[in-house]
Amino acid sequence: MKSLLNDSRFRLIIFANIASSIGSGITMIAIPWMLVTSNDGTTVFGYVTIFMTIISFLITPLVGTLIDKMSRKRLLLTSKIISLILLLLFSLIGFVGLDYEVWHYIIIYMIGSLYYTIFYPTLFALNQEIFNKDQYKSLNGTMEIQGQLSSVIAGALASFMLTKWDLHYILLLDVFTYAAAIYFFIRIPYVRNQMSTTKSSKKEKVTDGLTYMIKRPAMFFFLLFSIMPFIGVMITNYLFPVYLSDVLKTPGSIYGIHGMIYGFGAVAAGILVPIIARKIGDEKTIVLGVITYTLAISLIIFTSIPIFLSLMFFIALGNSGTRVARNSFLMDEIPNHLIGRVDSLFRSIGLLFRIVLLAIFTEMVSSGLIITCFILLSGIMIVTSIFVISSWKTGVTLDNTDSILQPRGNMKKIEVH
Repeated sequence: MKSLLNDSRFRLIIFANIASSIGSGITMIAIPWMLVTSNDGTTVFGYVTIFMTIISFLITPLVGTLIDKMSRKRLLLTSKIISLILLLLFSLIGFVGLDYEVWHYIIIYMIGSLYYTIFYPTLFALNQEIFNKDQYKSLNGTMEIQGQLSSVIAGALASFMLTKWDLHYILLLDVFTYAAAIYFFIRIPYVRNQMSTTKSSKKEKVTDGLTYMIKRPAMFFFLLFSIMPFIGVMITNYLFPVYLSDVLKTPGSIYGIHGMIYGFGAVAAGILVPIIARKIGDEKTIVLGVITYTLAISLIIFTSIPIFLSLMFFIALGNSGTRVARNSFLMDEIPNHLIGRVDSLFRSIGLLFRIVLLAIFTEMVSSGLIITCFILLSGIMIVTSIFVISSWKTGVTLDNTDSILQPRGNMKKIEVH
């Protein structure tokens, strides 16, 4: 950890990510609220969310190919500059005295969704490329802590600004945070990984990530099923408000407390998981994280409100802990010239799972089957745990001889000043 803190690149990435996370976080809280409070806004927001999930599913493989083909720093800067310009234009609408309409909200939400689809996998690949292998665990733990704290700050600021500020001021603040992030990213010393540049000069295919993983079936299933706690969290973001209001009959303040406790659990994962992973390895840590999430989500319907809130800590610990260890595992095991396409493969599958499960659970909730939703989710996670454990025992890093011989991670053939 000390080596990371002394690394100017790490500090610049953290500052850039804090700035952009808070700014974009505020906007992506404000816009959905303004959408759902407009005429027929709930229905419109539902359709827009599904549409953007489908769009993200379709373009994610292309994004993965771009990440492996071009400079990650340039791709980050390009996405930020384009987002900044578009948000500035929408901000000017309010400053010239025009009223915002529903279609404005929809486009701003689409801009934010597309930005997330490009930014996070690109930053993940950049981190693998420029940092040393022995820094990955601390790096991913710190990024998790930073992300959670930024979300908390964004939520607190958004709750204040929505009652005090007009939208054009909120968008202008987002523009300034993007500008700050661009400044920090520009300052990062970066020369493209020599090996990645050489590999990328060959004819690349979108399917190269899938081809690579098919040769390593145990690793493929291990990584595939270990994304399920995150999918579960995405689903429960929809289920929990309904469960709390309709089943437990709680006031809105309990929903706010539940989010706060979840944040504490996620921060704890960012602190503890790198320490645990150094002692028992990323693979065992992932298995423990999946099991922790599975147990917590399976008990959620048999609890009172205090126990429900306590379980939120373990749900966060299991999900965030799995993600931190899984990111470190990916960085260790996947060659940097393929990381974009391999990562996008699992992101695409995850998006497909979300689309299918959201459709199923939305229909079940509308039929009053909220408890059945949690039972089904518990069953899915139990099956997930079985697959994660069995693929881990098969040997996730020994599927193919050349997986041992392949250069892993960033292979420091890089000149960074």
